[in-house]
Amino acid sequence: MEGRGETGEEEEEEEEEEEEEEGVRITPQLLKATTGEFALESILLLRLPGRGIGHLGCLGDCTNLEWLDLSGNSIAQLGPLASLKSLAVLNLARNRVASLEPLSACQNLQSLNVAGNRVSSLQQLRCLAGLRRLESLRLRDPLARLANPLCLTSPAYRAALADMLPGLKAIDGERLSGRGSEFYQLCRDLDNSLGRGGGAGPQQPRAAQPWVEAGFWEPRPPRRSSIMEEAYKQFGEVLQECRELSRRADDTIAQAERALSTRPDPNSFVF
Repeated sequence: MEGRGETGEEEEEEEEEEEEEEGVRITPQLLKATTGEFALESILLLRLPGRGIGHLGCLGDCTNLEWLDLSGNSIAQLGPLASLKSLAVLNLARNRVASLEPLSACQNLQSLNVAGNRVSSLQQLRCLAGLRRLESLRLRDPLARLANPLCLTSPAYRAALADMLPGLKAIDGERLSGRGSEFYQLCRDLDNSLGRGGGAGPQQPRAAQPWVEAGFWEPRPPRRSSIMEEAYKQFGEVLQECRELSRRADDTIAQAERALSTRPDPNSFVF
């Protein structure tokens, strides 16, 4: 029986590899044609939804990538994503991902959407425990009818996730309440400062603590934002279109003026 089980697992892995090889592979040519960037290191924002991608290929060379949408593809392996240290937003909805282990290296990750994949246990999510900036995690999307096997087999997975990843502020698009929330943390800090529940009489006042961390008010160095750059890019395109329309309007008006100047004056006719 054990031999059959191992054989079955190997067959499943082979099937996943075959499925992955059948999909489109990300190449430098594909990335440059999609973004218009000459160097892969210059790509900050990348949208590749529904492109039939099965292999991430050279995506790991986009070392400055901050925003990535790979939803609606056939991706099973996330290995190349481990080198994306600046990645903040990642959308992997509707793929074939079961292991999220490579994402443990994405220390700047803040928002992760893996709804509609193959995550079947909480153990597969423990690799995210070291991501201190992760605030939003989506495993299920009712509107799009996407979920993971974990959502069906463990209805209480949200509470377990809140304990496992205390930094989360939203799970499946719903803001957390109770343990792990900012309000809960504030109440706990107040309780500790007032010494409630101690029963040992008045306590010695503690040294005053600063309201904010050291260096909070220091100006931060300017940092490029992929979202802002995308907005500037779209604004520039619209501005260019407006200039082109203005030029065409000037040409049309000039042509009309020339046509009117060549027509005889109707008042010059004598009847």
